[in-house]
Amino acid sequence: MIIAIDGPAASGKGTLARLLAEHYGLRHLDTGVIYRAVAKAVLDAGLDLTDEAAAVQAARGLDPATFGDVALKSQAMGSAASVVSAIPSVRRALVEFQRQFAAAPPGAVLDGRDIGTVICPDAEVKIFVVADPVVRARRRTLEARSRGEAADEAVILADILARDARDQSRTVAPLKPADDAHLLDNSQLDIEGGVRAAIAIVEAVRAGRSRS
Repeated sequence: MIIAIDGPAASGKGTLARLLAEHYGLRHLDTGVIYRAVAKAVLDAGLDLTDEAAAVQAARGLDPATFGDVALKSQAMGSAASVVSAIPSVRRALVEFQRQFAAAPPGAVLDGRDIGTVICPDAEVKIFVVADPVVRARRRTLEARSRGEAADEAVILADILARDARDQSRTVAPLKPADDAHLLDNSQLDIEGGVRAAIAIVEAVRAGRSRS
């Protein structure tokens, strides 16, 4: 089974995806980490994030062992990832990596921005997670402060809105729900509530398919 979870930054899709994977015994891939790793590689090389050749080279040379680097979790790296992810050739370079991960047994939960529309259009279950931008900014601020980072909620909100606009307007794989995606509004749900809602969606889809 492949479960595709998409949504904007700080909507809670990553946490939902990880916990869904645990619940169903599937593997989990946070595809945002891939783009963060590409951005970090470009920056570590002292190059500009808009350097297409450098970004593509970084995408082709990704080492999954680096995906756990805590530096990838920073707000700054998230913003940097949004820049490189808008480069069409970078997205093309990473498509096969993601598809191979999803196809390996016993299945996987992938979260990102184009999983249900581009990476896994045939996923058994597609969930599009949304949340109010102000709520998302508050959550991201608390996360940053819990890691000991200085965080200005107003600055983070502005960054989230800018990322939303960039993700939704890019020419390749823009952020949008797949036609058959199930909407999950995570604005007022805690983690347990969000997971329950996501499981309910998965079970409803599976029940519908078993009847058919």
